Amino acid sequence: MIVGIQGRVLKKEPTFLHLLTPGGVVYEIFVSLHTGAAVKSDEVALLTTHIIREDAQQLYGFLDPHEKRMFDTLIKISGVGPKVAMAICSTFTPQSFAQIVEAKDVGMLKRVQGIGPKSAGRILVELSGFSLELAGEGSPATQARVEAAMALESLGFKKEAVEKVLAKCSAADTEGLIKEALRKLSK
Repeated sequence: MIVGIQGRVLKKEPTFLHLLTPGGVVYEIFVSLHTGAAVKSDEVALLTTHIIREDAQQLYGFLDPHEKRMFDTLIKISGVGPKVAMAICSTFTPQSFAQIVEAKDVGMLKRVQGIGPKSAGRILVELSGFSLELAGEGSPATQARVEAAMALESLGFKKEAVEKVLAKCSAADTEGLIKEALRKLSK
């Protein structure tokens, strides 16, 4: 799994980059309009989500870890694929999207190309209660729990199981929370 990539930008379009890595491999990385506009220099380091399908392997890149979290959460929703998730990331910042989710604003979400009223409603229902995590705000302890939950979910654990286990963990830092939660989840 490729979780990050660093290299020199060979080609830059609004929705993708061609990145030459130090090993000499050129990767095509799909990015949101926000990330594409934020890439100003020739050298860039991106967080990535690597999606493997029968017919393709695709990399989606992010400069903002909250935008990556938003994308990773959206693609877990039934009926929301990477293209729609990237369209949402291109339309809204993580903070504005968190406000839309909290307000359950179907009208705003329908503005994204590829999302109709049913899809917008389903996305808002699936993400209810998740908006504070998307905003990335809070104390360092809260941030550590959000980061630990993100790491555990990326390992394939269910969100509900992760939340229950993290509620019982006493560690204060992200690494400690992950280790403690993994011990409890493996039992």
